[in-house]
Amino acid sequence: MLFFLTSRPAILFLSAPPRKIRPSRSSRRCSLAPTLELCVRSAKAGPDGALQIASELLEDVLQRKLLRYDKSGEEHYNLISALHKSVRNSDPDAALYWLARMLESGEDPLYLARRMVRMASEDIGLAEPGALAITLAAKDAFDFLGAPEGHLALAQAAVYLSLAPKSNALYTAYGDVQEDVQKTEADPVPLHLRNAPTGLMKNLGYGKDYQYAHNYEEKVTSMQCLPENLTGRTWYKPTDQGFEQRLRQRLDEIRKIKSRAGS
Repeated sequence: MLFFLTSRPAILFLSAPPRKIRPSRSSRRCSLAPTLELCVRSAKAGPDGALQIASELLEDVLQRKLLRYDKSGEEHYNLISALHKSVRNSDPDAALYWLARMLESGEDPLYLARRMVRMASEDIGLAEPGALAITLAAKDAFDFLGAPEGHLALAQAAVYLSLAPKSNALYTAYGDVQEDVQKTEADPVPLHLRNAPTGLMKNLGYGKDYQYAHNYEEKVTSMQCLPENLTGRTWYKPTDQGFEQRLRQRLDEIRKIKSRAGS
């Protein structure tokens, strides 16, 4: 079988089927392209200059990948933890290293793309709103290009995340909201926030005293939008990092407007 992974042709000789290697759950996700790449790097050129990949070499590469990466799944979690914490600590070199190490070991690139999307929301959030778009674009680029060309898009996203300003304010706020939702999920929606598509609903007070923000000069009213038990509760506390500093200033403005309107 003749194929091309580099500028030089490579010939795959399957003179005998490789002995059966039973992969673990995590190693079953290893794609073919990284395996063939490792074979090409280890292969020797024949008389015609083509790289020759025998069954024995293919078996050896597969076995080495399983031994160094699987480890009953522990190494998988160790490596993704190292990547995530390197990004969180704003270390682009370490992020590149751990990303490349996982890719070279045969990790599913789309798994890494999904994890970086999560990092964009968890560790960067609104300090750099564009981080989410960058990671989604990297995922789409890999879908479009495949391996190995698409690996560079993932590397670009990892470096961008590392250098972006950091904030976990959104992540913390959502966690706190979830706790309060568990305690108040049976609380009714305030009547003034309910739609009133029928006359009966209007008679019951649905939509009464609702304040349409666009009818007000500053587009903000003092209307309460939470259940009565949570009136005045705040979860999102923006930091002074990156774009979130501007959001904090805007939030302060909104609170001042509401305070004046309610007085």
